[in-house]
Amino acid sequence: MKLTVLVDNNTYIDRYYLGEPAACYLVEDGAQTILFDTGYSDVFIENAARMGIDLARVTDIVLSHGHNDHTGGLPAFFSRFSQPVRVTAHLGAFQPKRAEGLDVGSPLSLAQLPDWVEIRLPTKPRTVSEHVVFLGEIPRVYPFEQDRAVGETAKDCCCCWEPDGLADDTSLALVLEDGVFVVTGCAHAGVCNTVARAKEQTGKQRVLGVLGGFHLFETGETLTQTVDTLLALGVERVYPAHCTSLAVKSAFVRAFDTVEVGVGLTLEW
Repeated sequence: MKLTVLVDNNTYIDRYYLGEPAACYLVEDGAQTILFDTGYSDVFIENAARMGIDLARVTDIVLSHGHNDHTGGLPAFFSRFSQPVRVTAHLGAFQPKRAEGLDVGSPLSLAQLPDWVEIRLPTKPRTVSEHVVFLGEIPRVYPFEQDRAVGETAKDCCCCWEPDGLADDTSLALVLEDGVFVVTGCAHAGVCNTVARAKEQTGKQRVLGVLGGFHLFETGETLTQTVDTLLALGVERVYPAHCTSLAVKSAFVRAFDTVEVGVGLTLEW
């Protein structure tokens, strides 16, 4: 299995890829090639080309949630690639979303997806490939991670708006021989809630690592509880990315074996 960071806020020195405040990861598992999120624009396509990665091999697109820094690249992908793909996401990922007066939802609705796309909208965990699990809705079990609403989302009637608790936020669990490796988009559901869900659904007690956005920006009690809980959950290594501030990354460096994430990072198991 192989994971490649195609988009992140951070780029490495002397590695000439493009960055943007967004996330996109490529997971290769046997015959399946999974695009986890699509960034904000077509940057992921350019980066893949510079890395020698052929996105015509993509068999699956999985969305962590509906914000446009994770879904914004969908139009670019479907304008350039036409192979049959499966799109797996929570239904809420395609609901309109807004924040601070701006449209922050997916640029494509379900009805606008191409007819060659197979659409899967599970709320419960589902296997994407032999070793990759879509975690579905993440139960908010830790009190310090319960209230994480961002902006508003349209109700089912699409005529009214309500606070967006981001029930659509989910992550991937990579099931490895020695344990589980968790890949988040923004972890709006809470990174601790997400790791707990991954352990529960995979039956793996060893957490080899957590990579992705943690949606943490401030130091203080919430960060302290997050670090303590991840340690208690047995997380061995962290790869904080995307929506994780420098101050928060610094706290993780002090508490964990921490890896700097940037465009082009590749992990193989």
